Amino acid sequence: MSEEINLRKIGDFLWEIEPEGDMRVPARIYSDRDAIDFLLNESRTRQWDALRQIRNVASLPGLQIAALGMADIHPGYGFPIGGVGAFDQDEGIVTLAGVGFDINCGVRSMAVDLSMDEIESNKEKLAEQLFRTVPAGLGSTGKLKLSVEEIDRVLTEGARFAVRRGYGTDQDLEYIEEKGKMNGADPSAVSEQAKRRQLKQVGTLGSGNHYLEVQYVDRVYFSEAAESYGLEEGSVVVSIHTGSRALGHQIGTDYQSILRRASRKYGLPIYEKELVGAPIKSPEGKRYISAVIAGINCAFANRQVIAGLVRKAFNGVFATSENDIRTVYEVGHNNIKFEKHTVEGIEKELLVHRKGATRAFGPGRDEVPARYRAVGHPVLVGGTMGTSSYILAGTEKGMGETFGSAVHGAGRLKSRKQARKDVWGEDLINELKEEGILVRVHSKAGAAEEAPGAYKDVDRVVRAMEGAGVNRLVVRLKPVICIKG
Repeated sequence: MSEEINLRKIGDFLWEIEPEGDMRVPARIYSDRDAIDFLLNESRTRQWDALRQIRNVASLPGLQIAALGMADIHPGYGFPIGGVGAFDQDEGIVTLAGVGFDINCGVRSMAVDLSMDEIESNKEKLAEQLFRTVPAGLGSTGKLKLSVEEIDRVLTEGARFAVRRGYGTDQDLEYIEEKGKMNGADPSAVSEQAKRRQLKQVGTLGSGNHYLEVQYVDRVYFSEAAESYGLEEGSVVVSIHTGSRALGHQIGTDYQSILRRASRKYGLPIYEKELVGAPIKSPEGKRYISAVIAGINCAFANRQVIAGLVRKAFNGVFATSENDIRTVYEVGHNNIKFEKHTVEGIEKELLVHRKGATRAFGPGRDEVPARYRAVGHPVLVGGTMGTSSYILAGTEKGMGETFGSAVHGAGRLKSRKQARKDVWGEDLINELKEEGILVRVHSKAGAAEEAPGAYKDVDRVVRAMEGAGVNRLVVRLKPVICIKG
């Protein structure tokens, strides 16, 4: 492939790299002009950039229509974060880089039956209660101590395991993607090391970009969808962002060498060390998929336990009941899913990879909870602890163009190392407090890594997706309390 990357505009907020060299299909990116210029400059000045990565994805066998980059695209391990790739089952592959190491990292948002006045008058107390109740930080452990046999149940039962252990109710399950449990998990495909690393981590937030936020709806854009989701201006929301913790990371580590050997065995190209894989129907491919599904179920269980802890913390401050905190939706953004989509007029079941991209199914899909089916399910987009988060909805156009996908967040602008150089964590926490946002962290250096300036402008990111017609803004959420590792 040539070093110079040529992008041409083919639609409102949509750009394309035409097939060249090894590329089998185009690469398409949803973005505004300024963000495209940033990506092009990055490709000229860095070895590791999102445009070359999405071009590599477009070179993989069996990829359908195009390699896709959402508006939050930035470099990842082999596959750009904000990337989507859908593969034909017979000709295509499953690739580790298209899932990543934080399997089924995702967001749950819950509506709280309290007013903002009640939250504000108890903000300090609530922040401390949440900080004490929800374990967070690097290597954090929870109160739920499990055996290896119980971890196997977590890997097959997902959020249902947590509900049976007293964390939440069956009502929660109705509003989780896949109802909190994916079929096809095989615990035997997950190493003993991965399981043992998870024995004390179910119900923990972790570190990095994971967070727990108390937010409020400060603007409604699409009233029909907001009403369907049970939200209005002033509604209080709690959002949980975390994934499969150590188990998911170990699955990725374990399968990197397995899939590298498989790539060589089946003659697949290896453009980066993480962009390895296996044919979907090969023994190696099937085993990896079953391990990823186990990791997906682990993340569902993790967020379900944390949701139970959040309810406990609110009860300690406000004497709320379980029914006062309702799950709006939960959806992941580092996943593979077998889904039915139309390709050139033919319905096909494809293996869709979403790496730092969120499923955004629009109106009418059976996978959408009945209450939301007329408008599509909520798409939960995290911003930063000093700006905004959003809830979007999918559209019919998005189903056709992006396999029903959306952004997952603002998208990283600076490396963690650079962010630490630019920001002093304690200063950031004090500045946010002056703005009315309480931050509780286990690591002030970690807070600096997650400073608002380390990320793209989330407002522009979501507007690019809406401008392209593939997603629709529903509500904007402003942070009040942020708990981080």
